[in-house]
Amino acid sequence: MSESVNVFLWQEFEISFTTQTELERPYLEFEADVTFIHESGETISRPTFWDGGNIHKVRFAPSKVGRWSWEISPQSNLLTSTSREIYVTRGEDTNRFYQHGFWKMSIGKRNLVHADNFPALLVADTAWAMPWRARIEDVEIYAKDRSAKGFNATLLMTMQPDMKARGPRGRNIEHGFEVAFEDLEHGTLQEINIEYFQYFDQITQVLIENEIAPIYQPVFFGFGWKGLEVAGPVIPPDQYARYCRYLVARYGARPAIYLVGADGSGIEPQIEKGGVAIHECDAYQQPTGLHYRPHSLANSHQAADWLDFQWCQTGHGGEHIQERVREIWRNQPIKAVANGEPSYEQSGSETKAVGWWQGHEAWANLFAGGTMGIFYGAGSLWMWRVSKSEADLEPGFQSPNASWLDALSFEGSTFVGLVGKILDGLPITDMEPYWENIWSPRGLLVPKKLFLVYQEGGEPLTIFDQSLIPKNYSLIDPTNGEELASGSLQVDSRIIGIRHQGPVLYIFRDI
Repeated sequence: MSESVNVFLWQEFEISFTTQTELERPYLEFEADVTFIHESGETISRPTFWDGGNIHKVRFAPSKVGRWSWEISPQSNLLTSTSREIYVTRGEDTNRFYQHGFWKMSIGKRNLVHADNFPALLVADTAWAMPWRARIEDVEIYAKDRSAKGFNATLLMTMQPDMKARGPRGRNIEHGFEVAFEDLEHGTLQEINIEYFQYFDQITQVLIENEIAPIYQPVFFGFGWKGLEVAGPVIPPDQYARYCRYLVARYGARPAIYLVGADGSGIEPQIEKGGVAIHECDAYQQPTGLHYRPHSLANSHQAADWLDFQWCQTGHGGEHIQERVREIWRNQPIKAVANGEPSYEQSGSETKAVGWWQGHEAWANLFAGGTMGIFYGAGSLWMWRVSKSEADLEPGFQSPNASWLDALSFEGSTFVGLVGKILDGLPITDMEPYWENIWSPRGLLVPKKLFLVYQEGGEPLTIFDQSLIPKNYSLIDPTNGEELASGSLQVDSRIIGIRHQGPVLYIFRDI
C-alpha cells in the first residue's frame, strides 16, 4: 500500500475517479458509494457524484483522528491513483465546524448541537438567490458582513426555480441568472450543468470559511424568484429524489442543513421522496426538515424518521405572530421548531419591519418555542437585486431603493445577529418555554443550568419559586449586548433587576 494521505478532522477530503470510457448519461445512470473505515471499525459511507466528462468524485470529512481506509461499491470501472489509506489529525483552524464537528439534533430533539455536543443556535439569514446570481467576490463581501454580525447559516435556493423566467446568462447582470439544469423550464431535472455546480462549490466554500452553513433547498415550491410557475411541485418525484442525493453527495462532507421543501404545503409527493433520499445517503445525519408557506399548518411528515425540524412562516405583512411558533412546538412526536421566514426588513416599503422590529421578532420567536434558531430576511437581498434600479422583480419583495449590497446594512440584521452573540457558549441545549413561577410572559428553562427571561418593556422580574432556577444572573440590553446589572439570588429574593427604558434579557446561570 502506498504512503498515507494526511487529512484534518472534519475537513473535506476529495477523491477523483475516472471511467475508462465516458458514460452516455452519467448523472442519470451511474451511482456508487465509497465506504471509509476507521481503525476502530467505525464506517462512513459517502455517495459519489459526476463532475463532468469521465470524472466522478467522492467527498469525505473524517469524524475521528487516526487511520482510515476506503473501498468502493459496487465494483465498477472507476479508476483512481489516490492512496486507499488516510491519516487524520486535528487541525489548527479555529472554525467551529472543524473544532466541534458538523451540526446534529440534540438528544431532546429541540436544538442543534455539534458532533461533540457543543451547543449551537441557528442564526440564519435569507439569501435565496445567491447560488445563481452572485459572484464569488459578492459572496465574500456578504459572508464577512454576516459572520461579523453573528449569523451562522443562510437559506439558499440551489437553483433558479421559475420555469418561465427569462434573462441573460450571467451573474451581476440585471435580469440575469445562471442555470443549473437546462431542462428545468420544462419541469424536469435531467440535463445538469456541471459548470454551475463547480461555481456553486466555490460559493459554499466561501460561506463555510466564514462559519456560515448553507441551508440547501433543492427546488422551491412557492413564489420562487419571480413567481413565474415555480418548478418544485412539477418535478417528477424520482428526479427530485435523485437531485437530493446529488446535493448530499456533492455538499454533504461540509456543514449543511437540508431543507427538503420550502414555501409549500409539505404534502407534495416530491417531499417524502427527497427526504428519504437524503436520510438514506447522509451518513453524517445533518439536520433535515421543512419550511412552509404562511397559510399551511407546519405538521406534514411529523413522525417521519427523516424529518428533524418544522419551520413555519409568518409571512410578509409586518405582524408579530408568535402563536404559530407555539402551535407547531406542541406537535408530536417532538421535532425542532423555528419561524423560518418572518417579515423581511423593508420588504415593499422602507418602513416595514425595520430596525428593532427584527430584534424583538427574533427574541419573541425564540421564547415562543422556536429554540432551534432565529431567522432574518431583507428586501432586495433575498432576490440578490444587482442594482437599486433593477426592474422586473416583484415590488412587494424588494426594498424600493436598495440593491442586495445596500440591504446588507439594514439595521435589523445587527439586532438579530446579536441574539447569537449574547447566547453564545450558554448551555441552551433543549431549553423549553417556562413561565410557571415568574411574573413574565416569556421564559426559557434548562432546569438548574440556564434560565432566560425576556422583558419587552424592561420591567424588574418577580420570581415566586427559585427551585429550578440557577442562582447567578446578569441583565443584558438585547439591543446592544451590554450588561446592565448582575447579582446572585438570595433565599428571600423575589423581585430582582432594574427598570430599564427598553427591553431587557435576564440570564441565570449556575456558575
